[in-house]
Amino acid sequence: MSDVTLSIGGRNYTVSCADGQEDHVRHLAGVIDGKLSAMGNNLSSNDAKNLLFAALILADEVEEARDRPLPATEPGFDTDRLGNQLERMAIALENAASTLEGSGSTS
Repeated sequence: MSDVTLSIGGRNYTVSCADGQEDHVRHLAGVIDGKLSAMGNNLSSNDAKNLLFAALILADEVEEARDRPLPATEPGFDTDRLGNQLERMAIALENAASTLEGSGSTS
């Protein structure tokens, strides 16, 4: 296991991930940070709540992508790869949430 420091919403979080997955976890954190940035002035003063809303937005996008039929011209969809990516994203989000819960922050 490796520790990775992620910058999300202007705060740094250290999470653990499988060896070799550091860059991928950083990329996922960048996606989450982008969702928080897109929320603009709609951010709360509660970091956990902001991360929850970013996760909900991402989950909604995943559901929409699942419901959208694939164009006939594209090769088969790699559901195993998507499943693995979603699992890694869930682990990263759980680690970030655990870090927030453990920090005792009430901002």
